[in-house]
Amino acid sequence: MNWRDRITIDPESLVGKPIIKGTRISVEFVVDLLGRGWTFEQILHEYDHLQREDLQACLAHTNDDLAAKV
Repeated sequence: MNWRDRITIDPESLVGKPIIKGTRISVEFVVDLLGRGWTFEQILHEYDHLQREDLQACLAHTNDDLAAKV
């Protein structure tokens, strides 16, 4: 999976934070929910316009971002 297919960075949206394309949901928000113990199923139920691949892309983006900082 290439996270770039599902994640975008636009200075005009959420002050340039990476977001899921077609939404105003940030990668940071999704990762925070997962860190608080939410499951993919809970997130997909609460935000029914998202797809499992969107959540996977958020994790892939975060992984790449962290690796770039090392």
